[in-house]
Amino acid sequence: MKRRLFSVTLAASALALSLPATAQTKWDLPAAYPATNFHSVNLAAFAADVQKATGGKLQITVHPGASLFKAPEIKRAVQGGQAQIGEILLAAYQNEWQMFGADGLPFLATSYADSMKLYQAQKPILEKKLAEQGMTLLYTVAWPPQGIYSKKPVMSGADLKGSKWRAYSPSTSRIAELVGAQPVTVQAAELSQALATGAVETNMTSGATGVDSKLYEHLKFYYDVQAWLPKNAVIVNKRAFDALDKPTQDALRKAGADAEARGWAASQKVNTDTLAILKTNGMAVEPPSAALKADMQKVGETMLKEWLEKAGPEGQAMLDAYKK
Repeated sequence: MKRRLFSVTLAASALALSLPATAQTKWDLPAAYPATNFHSVNLAAFAADVQKATGGKLQITVHPGASLFKAPEIKRAVQGGQAQIGEILLAAYQNEWQMFGADGLPFLATSYADSMKLYQAQKPILEKKLAEQGMTLLYTVAWPPQGIYSKKPVMSGADLKGSKWRAYSPSTSRIAELVGAQPVTVQAAELSQALATGAVETNMTSGATGVDSKLYEHLKFYYDVQAWLPKNAVIVNKRAFDALDKPTQDALRKAGADAEARGWAASQKVNTDTLAILKTNGMAVEPPSAALKADMQKVGETMLKEWLEKAGPEGQAMLDAYKK
């Protein structure tokens, strides 16, 4: 009886070893924006693509609206392995490394075509830097062009002086300083509350964020200055990535490439759609006056000069590659 039981056990063990592994890997993906934001919708589609392509071997749970980690905490969470994958706004980390902030420089890249060209110039050095920090760059998606929201009409840079200006990155804080406004650091998830309490009176962001946060309930004017198109990046903890088998890694990269193409296309549509929604809800959506555009371009020139001084030869090389 014992011999027979031993034989059965051996046969069962051999069968188990011959079967393909069906172990499930579960990842958390923190994100800073509402579930209805186009970036978050794209993340959900990406996670679904990964699950389908891997036959359920890799399951990614998206946590939108800063529900798992607040926006400034996401990069560190991925780097430290608290989350295996996450979405960050690159420009928010400019103080850590100047190259992260290249796409937050006013009037450097103001169209989708130029923004993609800037991304191609940034990408190799972004990948290298993130690899040094124990992470892998999976994909990026640009936000729509940034404009100025205000309670009062803004005909020139002087009209922004003294206003409470919402800042979400080093570059937006610097813009406030250069136009004489008061920078107030407010993340996207807290913007509606900041407007309701009067903590913010002016704001430079996209039509997408304007609709997400219902800025038309508090602010009356939007000036479509198309100053820059900041990018969100989806980053992966390298240890977590390396622990995946090759087919799963390939599926993850393929889903990322698809999400990048889909996200950039969605951003362009969202730009048109959200500006229409702002108008429908009573906001005056206008092109900037010649004086306002000239004043903001001067701000951009100052900031580019300052950025190059800090970024050094690496920054100049990237800028040269972009301008080719």
